[in-house]
Amino acid sequence: MRLQQIVDALGGELFGDPHTTVERLSTLSEADSSSLSFLSSARYLEQLSSSRAACVVVAPANREAAMARGACIVSQDPYLYFARLTQWWRQIQEPARTPGVHPSAVVDAEAFIDPSASVGPLSVVEAGARIGPDSRIGARVVVGARCVVGARCIVHPGVVIGADGFGFAPSSEGWVKIEQLGVVRIGNDVEIGANTCIDRGALGDTVIADGVKLDNLIQIGHNVRIGPHTAIAGCVGVAGSAVIGARCTVGGGAVILGHLELAEGVHVSAASVVTRSLLKPGQYTGVYPIEENAAWEKNASTLRQLRSLRDRIRALEARHTEQDPNTP
Repeated sequence: MRLQQIVDALGGELFGDPHTTVERLSTLSEADSSSLSFLSSARYLEQLSSSRAACVVVAPANREAAMARGACIVSQDPYLYFARLTQWWRQIQEPARTPGVHPSAVVDAEAFIDPSASVGPLSVVEAGARIGPDSRIGARVVVGARCVVGARCIVHPGVVIGADGFGFAPSSEGWVKIEQLGVVRIGNDVEIGANTCIDRGALGDTVIADGVKLDNLIQIGHNVRIGPHTAIAGCVGVAGSAVIGARCTVGGGAVILGHLELAEGVHVSAASVVTRSLLKPGQYTGVYPIEENAAWEKNASTLRQLRSLRDRIRALEARHTEQDPNTP
């Protein structure tokens, strides 16, 4: 692609020869003279001068540094520009996707699949399920009975939508299964990573709102609700009936306990365990070493008192200083 073609399609301000061609998209460190790269974080600025990329997408603040080494495209948000560039690049480089159902897929006669959608090999779409326009269902995906997948969704291989939630009542004879009578409702423009499982609701529904992005190997329990445009990284577990607000992020390996609420704009760090509702926007982190439960409970109790203990120590120090000013 010529640089001018890219700018004509995506915008940005080009500095350099518009006829320069690029053949691939690369990171700054791996780029060669046929690559287009981008700089979105100041921590990679030192890589800019040594990069062999034919052209680099940069923010206005880095324009001069980028021009000193060669061609550049200036954008207010280089990371967003590069994201849109990858989409445009794929559309041009790869053949158009063919809508339809793969011959090996099993689709119930009472299921509905929009004519513009595609269903991959060995997938299962059960009775009453609905697949919206321009959605892509990957290989070996299961969409359970009566579950709904909205428009323009991408469901990667191995996803299971609508398996039974984990519900059992104890009895003297053992566990008694609670039938899961709800469904899973997935909005528009949702992407679900490989081997992620989303359980159907017990009575109400499990709801994934518009624009949600789920990574691989995530477990979403029954009756969970996830708000619009929230993104959750790999290996996260969300227990039943948790409510996650809009535009939240959850780092990889985090756990959110059941029946909790996360407000809009909450960001949970990787490997954190959320044990209480988080009702104010912001970044939250909770990592504590594992040990025997009795010892953990004692330490956790002490940890909660650290701030008050610190204040008491400061007060004692101040009182001691007043009584004996010569004390170092």
